[in-house]
Parts: sequence; C-alpha cells; structure tokens
Amino acid sequence: SKTKTRQLTALREMGIPSENVYLDKQSGADFERVQYRRMLRRLGPGDTLIVKSIDRLGRNYTEILEQWRIITKSKRAAIVILDMPLLDTRQNRDLIGQLIADIVLQLLSYVAQTEREFIRQRQAEGIAAAKAWGVHFGRQALPVPEIFPEIVTAWLGRQLSSRAAGKKLGVSQTTFLKWRKQWEQTNGTEP
Repeated sequence: SKTKTRQLTALREMGIPSENVYLDKQSGADFERVQYRRMLRRLGPGDTLIVKSIDRLGRNYTEILEQWRIITKSKRAAIVILDMPLLDTRQNRDLIGQLIADIVLQLLSYVAQTEREFIRQRQAEGIAAAKAWGVHFGRQALPVPEIFPEIVTAWLGRQLSSRAAGKKLGVSQTTFLKWRKQWEQTNGTEP
C-alpha cells in the first residue's frame, strides 16, 4: 500500500537497515502484531525505536501509553515518532526532557483517541441518517422457497433436524431458523 511504501521510504532515508525494520500488515480491529512483538523482544537498553506515527504503538489512548511505558521505562529504549518531532526521547534524556516527552505523549494520545471516537460517532450518525432515508445495508434477503411449509412441517414433526431442513432448502441452519421464526410470527405455530 501507499502508506507502507511511504513508511519504508522514510526509514530507508534515515539509514535504517532492512533487517531492523518490522512491518505488520494487519490493521483496524485485527491488531495481532506478530512483527511488533518480535521487535519488542529484540529491543533493549540504549536502542531506539523509530515509528512513522504514534498510532503505530496502539489502537487507543491506554494502549499507546502502555507501549510507551514498556519501551521507555521497562526496556529503557528511546522512541522517535517521525511525524511528531516533540516525541523524540533520544534528546534531553534528563528528568525535564522525559517529563516534557511524557506530557506531550499524554496530550497527543488523548487527541488521537478523541479523534477516533469522533469519527466513530460521525459514522454512526451517517448510518442512522441513511437508514432514516430508507437506505438498506447488507445483501438482499433470500426469498423463502415455496416448499418451506412442507419442510417446516417435517421439522415440527421431528422428521428433520434444523440443519437438514436448511440443507434441503439450500440455506444455512441459521437462515432456516430465522424463516421459521418469521413464519410463526406471521402465521402462528402451524404452517
């Protein structure tokens, strides 16, 4: 992707050898980061972790702060956030420098978290507005086959399992049970 290419280019321009570059392909809700964990195991005192942006450390405010603590306090490594020059713990390793970096981190992490929540809220509002206008999401509902009453009767008579009934209708067990429930609400329990 373009983002990955830009990040790799920025790291290459800094002279970072490719064997020291760790790249996870997952994003969004899937935050299982194999390469990130491998990098953390290798990171040691005096090393410097360079990342393009602060959100590479975690999905939310709490996660970012926790990773920052692990890297700077437990691992005693430095962090450089390329798109936030204030977050460079290589400089001013004294108490004041560390305090400033920690304050800036707290503020920027909070802003990043707030921005994500705001985007989520706007998305939910957009979906609600679209639904109010009659926009339908998801795929079209499958039509109930004409043989459904015959199949549901066999199911009610315990001649078929719900899985077998779904199979005869060419749908999943879940779809069969959903149709049965709709049938009962419309027609009562007898087909």
